Amino acid sequence: MSENGNQNEKSDDSTDGIAGAPGNRLRRELPEEVPATGPVPVSAKVDAPEPEPKLTGRQRLVDGLWPPRASRAQLIVAVLLFGLGFGLAVQVASNSDSDSALRGARQEDLVRILDELDDRTQRLADEKQGLVKQRDELENSSDQAEEARKQTVEKERQLGILAGTVAAQGPGISMTISDPKGTVQADMLLDAIQELRAAGAEAIQVNSVRVVAGTYLTDSGGGVSVDGNKINAPYRFKVIGKPQDLEPALNIPGGVVQTLEKEQATVSVVRTDDIVVDALRAAKRPDYARSSSR
Repeated sequence: MSENGNQNEKSDDSTDGIAGAPGNRLRRELPEEVPATGPVPVSAKVDAPEPEPKLTGRQRLVDGLWPPRASRAQLIVAVLLFGLGFGLAVQVASNSDSDSALRGARQEDLVRILDELDDRTQRLADEKQGLVKQRDELENSSDQAEEARKQTVEKERQLGILAGTVAAQGPGISMTISDPKGTVQADMLLDAIQELRAAGAEAIQVNSVRVVAGTYLTDSGGGVSVDGNKINAPYRFKVIGKPQDLEPALNIPGGVVQTLEKEQATVSVVRTDDIVVDALRAAKRPDYARSSSR
């Protein structure tokens, strides 16, 4: 009995041990229950995005301007504005140079320049008045055909003087340029011719060559060639025009005379009441142009 009882007790104990062992193992494998309430650990929190800081008006303006984002149209406008500014700068600089040149001139030089401008204005006014007079004579003449013929003859004579096909005589100046150093070049003589034309010269002769609208000058072995005709120093100019306009035009500050004198040339300008320009040029017949009534 006792042995059986002991066996029964042992079996009961073993049963409890067997029954208890799985329960304990299951408890060890299951996770512990998470408490329903309580603070969340810091490590479990999800990082939330930080709000962007508010920008001031100046910061927004800087962000809009930098870095620069230029379109094609803006680049074209920028180039045009740059060109306009450059042109204005050049114009201002040129005006400043001319103003400084006049500012440094002497009083008598300024008076001479003003007189020359007044003379040119008067000369243009006289020319306009002459043309108006011719028109009135044609309109009021009883014999318009005869009046037209007279004006045609006079016009032909004037054109002959300009073309160099007829001799000319009248008041003007004579200018002699001595060049002992051989430094006078063709462009200096061309400047003198252009200055004389601007002052109202009607007929010009250099040495034995008649100067016309198509005259050209080139340097030629120690001398100057005018329309292919070589001339040597001294260079003698015979000019018909108003002496009071021609001489001051050559003697203005920085003009023809001063430029030639810087080249160690000697210039002599003399006014006279009777200049004869007798060098002639053959009339050239045009190859293609013909007169037209239209």
